Amino acid sequence: MNLRLIGIGAGVLIILSLPLAGAIAGPDFAGQDDGKGGGLLSSLGLSDSSRTPDGARPAAGPARPGPEQAPRTDSRCGPELSSPQGLEAQTCVLESAGQTWGRSYYRNTSGRALEAVLTVMGPAGRTVQISCAVGAGDEPGLCETPRADSVGTREDYSAVAEFAVPDDEGRLLLRSGSNSPAPGDG
Repeated sequence: MNLRLIGIGAGVLIILSLPLAGAIAGPDFAGQDDGKGGGLLSSLGLSDSSRTPDGARPAAGPARPGPEQAPRTDSRCGPELSSPQGLEAQTCVLESAGQTWGRSYYRNTSGRALEAVLTVMGPAGRTVQISCAVGAGDEPGLCETPRADSVGTREDYSAVAEFAVPDDEGRLLLRSGSNSPAPGDG
């Protein structure tokens, strides 16, 4: 076969494939729509089930779920605290969709494994407690209690996390609370 003919044929194939590659890539990499339908699947009517084959949206139908329909989570957190041993923590009470729970965010750079006990205290003596293993390392982590049905108001709840060395008779390294006073408050 003639080398010139093969080269011309390859060039034509490359030129013809560029629009297809652009359609597959879509309008941009940020996921924003430029209003042109972008992307090969959209141009074929396959990616958006809410559009009719001619590209128009149907007049009526169920709304598609979005972030605005997700239940809101309210939180009340104490200050971020740190210990001289290399432990940082912040503890919060969270409430969403009629449920309340506690969460403690931490970072353990102490170089040894620790244990955390997270306690959520609510009205009428209600208490939920969980124990969490806190691995050694610089990666952030969290300890969270199970969710329970809310009783009373969000202000009726508080949470406390205590971080200790398990093999050192439970020596307390840090106590972090959801309603701890901010530094300088007392």
